[in-house]
Amino acid sequence: MKALLKYAAGPGSMEVREMPEPSIRPGHVIIEVEAAGICGTDLHIQSAEYPCNPPVILGHEFSGIVAEAAPDVTQLKVGQRVTSLPYFSTCGVCEPCRTGQWNLCADRKSAGSGTHGAFARYLLMPERSVRPLPEKVDFIAGAVTEPLACCVHALLEKASIKPSDLVVVTGPGAIGLLSTQVALACGATVVLVGTGVDAPRLEMAKQLGAHYTVNLEEQSVAALVSDLTSGRGADMVVECSGAGAAARLGYELVKRRGQYVQIGLFGRRIEMDPDLAVMKEVDIRNSFASTWASWNYALRLMQEGRVQTRPLVTDRLPLGQWEEGFNRFRNKQGIKVVLLPKS
Repeated sequence: MKALLKYAAGPGSMEVREMPEPSIRPGHVIIEVEAAGICGTDLHIQSAEYPCNPPVILGHEFSGIVAEAAPDVTQLKVGQRVTSLPYFSTCGVCEPCRTGQWNLCADRKSAGSGTHGAFARYLLMPERSVRPLPEKVDFIAGAVTEPLACCVHALLEKASIKPSDLVVVTGPGAIGLLSTQVALACGATVVLVGTGVDAPRLEMAKQLGAHYTVNLEEQSVAALVSDLTSGRGADMVVECSGAGAAARLGYELVKRRGQYVQIGLFGRRIEMDPDLAVMKEVDIRNSFASTWASWNYALRLMQEGRVQTRPLVTDRLPLGQWEEGFNRFRNKQGIKVVLLPKS
């Protein structure tokens, strides 16, 4: 089968190659991939800014059909529509594993970085990670479940939102737009912040229900937040861009004893002024990946229509056009780019 392989360490070192199809093993299923999303992490792997285990097939956001199931698999069946947590293996005995926080296992191996991922026609996944797709969720929408679960984990497990909160989200990419919808589902008032290049994404945010969108090159978000809160500041800032300037802005906008949530990965060292947060006693929450529980909630939000993932998919490309997809993602020419490994 053809697969997008990171064949060596260092920047670049990626190409589509012919790879053997996976073989079934006890407790696992083989999934025929229908759609696989390009994530910021994939770009970080391409640039050697995120750890991986080459040679490895990339891709950890996906949906598909169970093509084969081991005899001891009891909760899934051949032909079933599914998506999956990316966690292929964990130690199973550390405190994070025992409490369902598989994302924090020091020995975790995830599809697309530690083991072969979804930028291929087939991949092998353990039964415990695979989840049935809700009836109302198609394959394209389902491929965006993983980033939605990450946002649910950040906003509802690591932090907490009240309906009275003013939430500022920085970075109107897929994670920012999903975080916006999660906050809206909780009844919060949401301000989504971007720059001039983000105009189509800010427009999408309006269509998805964001109360306010701000282009920093044209409007002062500090003045808007001050007006909306009588000078108190935002109850919560959710940083999704992975940009140092956005993180610093978030520290400035959040109110005294407010919540600051970091989701975006920077991929490099940045300069920060911790005194901005210390002197306001800001409750800083860092969030990484997703948990068992956040996946259940994410799937329910999709099934109930309270979060829409399909409108975020602006580009669908065959696997052979992965470079175009990566470039479009990097240059903000789309919102969510999905590869179709069967094409």
